[in-house]
Amino acid sequence: MSTLVIDVGNSRMKWALVDRSGLVAQGVVPNADIGALAVRDWQNLPRPSRAVGVNVAGEAARVRVEGQLTRWRLSIRWLTATPAACGVVNRYSPAGSLGPDRWAALVAARQRALESDTPAQPVIVVNAGTAVTIDTLDADGVFRGGSILPSMRLMLRALADNTAALKVAPGGFADFPTNTADALYTGALQAVCGAIELARARVSTHGAPVRCYLAGGAAPEIGPHLAAPVELVDNLVLEGVLVLADGS
Repeated sequence: MSTLVIDVGNSRMKWALVDRSGLVAQGVVPNADIGALAVRDWQNLPRPSRAVGVNVAGEAARVRVEGQLTRWRLSIRWLTATPAACGVVNRYSPAGSLGPDRWAALVAARQRALESDTPAQPVIVVNAGTAVTIDTLDADGVFRGGSILPSMRLMLRALADNTAALKVAPGGFADFPTNTADALYTGALQAVCGAIELARARVSTHGAPVRCYLAGGAAPEIGPHLAAPVELVDNLVLEGVLVLADGS
């Protein structure tokens, strides 16, 4: 049996085809290009046995994805957050209002934590996409809650749009920025990293290091500036979608 797993984010869609032997194919497309999947990315794929996914991009994106699946006469099961699943307890209020991508990422992180050499430890789950979500999972698999903040790109765009004097070329990180472009980029990066490290400090017990699972398009930029241990996981949401599909 093969499974097509789908993660429709705010700006792009990730997908993977997985069978019993592992990964068959994968890809990522801007949401604006979803309508071409059937004739481009999926044209030569074998027909999946099932399709499972999460969607945070709204009704129009859902309809486009379902339209592409008609080539296989295949329906998709869209996942939503539940009070508990696959060893994770959801304390969001109400449970179903938690974004399905965040829920899937938490489930994947729990699975990874249980398979690690230190399973009885809390973890922080970060998805750095259009928005940055920072979620806390305690050692018992209870989702304690999380925060959402703008991505670095959104922060920089907001400054550029609202402060005429700050319309400058893109900068880079510096320990001590000596120009405005670098100062803007460094400030945005430090804001994201500071929020992540604060979440880790709050859940740490006896000063023990808290593992951070980091995913999303900006993960490679953020990861090197976080304290260890940090694990970059390219397809954390897709992993969680597959775990939920197999576990329910």
